[in-house]
Amino acid sequence: MNLHHLPKENCTASVWSGGLTYEYMIYPKTARYADRDFVFRISSATIEETPSEFTKFKGYQRYLVMLDNSLHIEINKEKRTYEKYEIMEFNSDDDVTSYTKGIDFNCMVSEKISHHKLIITKSEQHFNAQIIILFSLDTTVIKINEKSYNLKPYDLLVIENQKKENVMLHFSNECLSGILDF
Repeated sequence: MNLHHLPKENCTASVWSGGLTYEYMIYPKTARYADRDFVFRISSATIEETPSEFTKFKGYQRYLVMLDNSLHIEINKEKRTYEKYEIMEFNSDDDVTSYTKGIDFNCMVSEKISHHKLIITKSEQHFNAQIIILFSLDTTVIKINEKSYNLKPYDLLVIENQKKENVMLHFSNECLSGILDF
């Protein structure tokens, strides 16, 4: 089992049409965002322009969570509103327009991934997935199989669990938790 602690402060910003994006992790490490050859990508972005068109990615499912306010959005011309921390799941090839400024969490997952989900976790969870994603929404202590990790707001922990061992997690505060199985 490999664990990657990826603090927000270590992420480098790059420009997208509506603001800045901060890539935490792209998998596999040899993948390139521009080549769209990744299995999954975890990032956070600022939405600074309204309206702004989300970048399309054919062959990917996407999770998006607003971290600082609600989101007013149009998906394929259908208006929707998502509250702060409400998880939005959509096909990354959809026409998506945001009418809200703010900061979001993004997870793009290739259609090659057979099983994936993202939830808000408050206390204790058991996972046995190949990839476990833990994103702190506030200062948080995450205990993983009895070992503690201190996270600042918007830090990321990724557990590579290729043997799909049972991993027991305990959270001192709410976190986004995701699982991916190939």
